[in-house]
Amino acid sequence: MKLTEQTVLITGATSGIGLALAARLYEMKNTVIISGRKQERLDEIAAHYPRMDTFCCDLQQEDGRVALAGWAINRYPKLNILINNAGLMKVSDFTAEVPFEKIAEEITVNLLTPVHFASLFTEHLQQQENAAVVNVTSGLAYTPLATVPVYCATKAALHSFTYSLRHQLRETSVKVFEIIPPAVATDLGKSDGYEQNRSMAMKLEDFTNDCIHRLENDEYELGIGMAEKLQAEREGLFQMLNPDS
Repeated sequence: MKLTEQTVLITGATSGIGLALAARLYEMKNTVIISGRKQERLDEIAAHYPRMDTFCCDLQQEDGRVALAGWAINRYPKLNILINNAGLMKVSDFTAEVPFEKIAEEITVNLLTPVHFASLFTEHLQQQENAAVVNVTSGLAYTPLATVPVYCATKAALHSFTYSLRHQLRETSVKVFEIIPPAVATDLGKSDGYEQNRSMAMKLEDFTNDCIHRLENDEYELGIGMAEKLQAEREGLFQMLNPDS
């Protein structure tokens, strides 16, 4: 996949993996559009990257997703790469009742949003000479971490959907990629009490470098770093991640 002089929309790109990919693609002379929920944070990023465009919306809401898609397609008729990056990781203990709102929020952002965007964008993308949908899942889609079960389940479902979407679009100009991150040194899940082992987390710069290289080489399932082992060695690594199970 050519990753210069393209027009790219990245959801959930105000921090972490999303922002790192946005910054790198911006540096590679692409037109980059990002979305997020906080206008103040989007303004800070736009001030640092003057050619980067932003759109503030709540992806948990259907009208927010529809508004983003309509605005992006109308403003950027050459938009040809969609990166579904927005995600939430929440600690949930199902030995007791878990609030429905907490479950619904995680499923909506992690699964419903990228599936809905596939519906909203793929007709437009098929009109482009070269196009791509890039879904960010997780190594935990393959080997779950039991303390964040809904997150793992949504990423497993998104992996399955991505596989099917790739098949449906096989005769079109749209390539479908799955980025499968390992634990990366970001704040994902931190607001809900999840604390990752930073010594085992992949550096964000290393992750971004590997990700860009492999996208450019048309690797459709990008198991990055430890995520490759989570794909291949599920049973043994499940016991390592969940020692009391």
